[in-house]
Amino acid sequence: MTRHDLASPAPTAALTPTPVTYSEHDGVRLLHFAGAEHCAQGAILLSEPDRLLLPYAQQMMAWLLFLDPAQLADAHVAQLGLGPGSLTRFCHRRLPQARVTAVEINPLVIEAARSAFHLPDDDHRLQVLAQDALDWVMDPAQHGTVDALQVDVYDGVHDGSPALQSLAFYRACRRVLRAPGVMAINLHCSNEGFARNIERICEAFDYRVLIFPITMVENTIALAFNGPTITVEWAALQARAEVLQSTFGLPTADWIEGLRRVNPHQQGSVLTL
Repeated sequence: MTRHDLASPAPTAALTPTPVTYSEHDGVRLLHFAGAEHCAQGAILLSEPDRLLLPYAQQMMAWLLFLDPAQLADAHVAQLGLGPGSLTRFCHRRLPQARVTAVEINPLVIEAARSAFHLPDDDHRLQVLAQDALDWVMDPAQHGTVDALQVDVYDGVHDGSPALQSLAFYRACRRVLRAPGVMAINLHCSNEGFARNIERICEAFDYRVLIFPITMVENTIALAFNGPTITVEWAALQARAEVLQSTFGLPTADWIEGLRRVNPHQQGSVLTL
């Protein structure tokens, strides 16, 4: 394994961005925060950089089960937290009908994503903003502008908890969404704030929430819904998942059974949210 410093620590100052590093092993490049190299903030397969490699990143695309970008006027997907840019790059490459916005507070992360993780430059469909995600979701100009919001806000400082996790933040995330709209959020299950975060998300979204089974790295993805009530047969959702798997190469067909199993309030033949 090799490790590379992408930025040397800057002189101590208020709000100094956390430096980032990357490591490589068996053709996989991983992004880390300096001082927290035991945790990966994302990864790419160097031979296939556009492929979503990690299961939690794949599951962050589960909003596609409920929204078809091709059927949306001015489809807009946004990421809060960039990491190595895996989701941003995937959405930009694989959803040509959608605009993609990524919001990342740490300019060193943006630099790393572009210099070492194949994130393309901004264009008419892609915009990467060096901005606090909380400020972005609180801005009334962003409200009602996003179809799918992907939230992955970790900074290597908060001991496994999201950097943003207040009820006010989750309510602002809901305001950013159009109707219908879906938020997908990555949560670590190994910290004591996990249950509190789930409860806040449920409160902010009127308990219209689905949770994925926990992955082997103790992550889970939650989906939260805005807009009209969703009523769909699980069998139809399975059929949609199989289409998505053939289209995008994601293991979507394997997700449905797990979603039914860990969401006991949705055990019938029809999913209602």
